[in-house]
Amino acid sequence: MFEYRRDSDGEEANSEVLNSSHSSMSSDSCPSFSRLSFDALELPLTARSPENLTSKPHRSSDSSWQAIKSALLRRTTGLNFRDFSLVRQIGSGDIGKVYLCRLRSSEGCFYAMKVVDRDVLALKKKLQRAETERKIMKMLDHPFLPTLYAEFEASHFSCVVMEFCNGGDLHSLRHKQPHKRFSLSSARFYAAEVLVALEYLHMLGIIYRDLKPENVLVRSDGHIMLTDFDLSLCSDAIPAVESPASSPDPSSSPVARRTPRTPTLLSCLSNRLFRSKKIQTTSTNRLFVAEPVTARSCSFVGTHEYVSPEVAAGYSHGNAVDWWALGIFIYEMIYGRTPFAGVTNEATLRNILKTTLSFPTDIPSCASEKHARDLISALLAKDPESRLGSKRGAADVKTHPFFKGLNFALVRTVTPPEVPGIRRSTTSVQKRNIKQTAPFDMF
Repeated sequence: MFEYRRDSDGEEANSEVLNSSHSSMSSDSCPSFSRLSFDALELPLTARSPENLTSKPHRSSDSSWQAIKSALLRRTTGLNFRDFSLVRQIGSGDIGKVYLCRLRSSEGCFYAMKVVDRDVLALKKKLQRAETERKIMKMLDHPFLPTLYAEFEASHFSCVVMEFCNGGDLHSLRHKQPHKRFSLSSARFYAAEVLVALEYLHMLGIIYRDLKPENVLVRSDGHIMLTDFDLSLCSDAIPAVESPASSPDPSSSPVARRTPRTPTLLSCLSNRLFRSKKIQTTSTNRLFVAEPVTARSCSFVGTHEYVSPEVAAGYSHGNAVDWWALGIFIYEMIYGRTPFAGVTNEATLRNILKTTLSFPTDIPSCASEKHARDLISALLAKDPESRLGSKRGAADVKTHPFFKGLNFALVRTVTPPEVPGIRRSTTSVQKRNIKQTAPFDMF
């Protein structure tokens, strides 16, 4: 078994990882980093900037992005640690720590910097995890996923600079709600945005494998950002247009709707981007599907309460683990707990394998809650082959009645729920609320 923590988990596996560059990993936590000050550091450094720095469409009007681009124009090389002023530590994970930092050339622009000690990771055999996360972040350009602003190395430390979310994470915010659970409408909103983020990742051939409320951050505008990709599995996805034999009935059960389809394969475009013009000539009944159904891994990774039955049983797993985790995620958002949690980690895994899914009886049932239970039940099918999303991914999940009336293409324009505990703030407000630590000793 692997050491259980809600904030980070992973298990070293002896089995070979198939169709993936992602290696198995250990669950041992990294020790404390050596004390180091950025201002005092006078060592050779390596600076790199994301190759697609000038191509971030969804960041076109972002002041933080513009500040990074302006700073780069004044340099012949990429940004490095001397371009940033550290403020304070804001988080820690299994492979590194996260610090709030400020771009020296722009007083009002704050970022999150994740720092890992390569020497420590090498001893713990976790270097591949850090490389996987960095590789994935270079690929991302999506409003619900983090933007990589800069990366560099200082001594034996590797640093990545990404956007800062000041709204906290959904795990902390849930505990601030009445009865420690979100309303159905709030849970529906967060589930929809997580679903869109997972769809994008799966289109790139990335199986996330670490969905949980702690990894869903909330921006100051109330929208979400999925974070932490060191446990993710990378594979090759093949985009396809699928033609259903008949148009599905939106009110029918999602499990009953999954009938065989005939896929029409599309050629992969550069950088794994699939342009809509390739499918504009298809009929309205056809759906765009890019689900990495052939990806497989035998690594035992994840958080106990969120691992799927196939992982708990030690079998190989694929894309279906993310849809199982989405079901657990929605259940926890609505009911304030996970459905299979036991008194010990071993008991939790036994429950995942053997216990029948049940729902609280003390919560009044309504039409929306019945739809939520139906969706959760479809996502938490113990057999991955019959699990909602395992064949056609988000294309199936989006059509569930729980999301009826929601335009996923415009979900970014939906007004986020007014949830107690979230402070909607502007950059100027953020600046007044941030206190500089001086002198600042890092790590």
